[in-house]
Amino acid sequence: MNKIKNKLIILVALEEELPKSMLPELIIEYTGVGKINATYRTLEAIQKYNPEIIINFGTAGTLNKNIFGLNEIKIFIQRDMDASKLGFNLGETPFDNISTIKFSEKGLSCGTGDNFVTESPNIKTDLVDMEAYAIAKICLIKKIDFKCFKYVSDKADENAGDTWKENINKGCLAFVEKIKSTYNI
Repeated sequence: MNKIKNKLIILVALEEELPKSMLPELIIEYTGVGKINATYRTLEAIQKYNPEIIINFGTAGTLNKNIFGLNEIKIFIQRDMDASKLGFNLGETPFDNISTIKFSEKGLSCGTGDNFVTESPNIKTDLVDMEAYAIAKICLIKKIDFKCFKYVSDKADENAGDTWKENINKGCLAFVEKIKSTYNI
């Protein structure tokens, strides 16, 4: 466990999603909301801790009404990148060879953007969040192993704001159980 403890960090947007007291054995850092905050805080955490693995946990809206609970993410998309008027696909960053990121062999897709989703976006993805793509891209560039788990907090619909507020801290126990069983903590 000590070997894992010193090589693994958990990044979460908000303390309400995962208080440090839930996994006191591990390093938990809070990124804040959105891609820029997540990018900045991820780079800070890498510089400070030099981890071998970064795990991102947080809430997400679902675009598939049959998805609920805690889910592992394997594909990361930047859902609000739209340079389609220049001939690029939705989600594709112009002149960048990294657009869709795949880290795991199992799991769902997550579209990350700098807006809270209250209606279905124009890009196909299972879940929507506001940080995962940014963290995944930094891990890919820095060659750091990355895992991501999202708890479905809302249905990304007109009621999403209220539903998210009600469910922001409900995924914490499922995530803690997953981490403890996976890493023998």
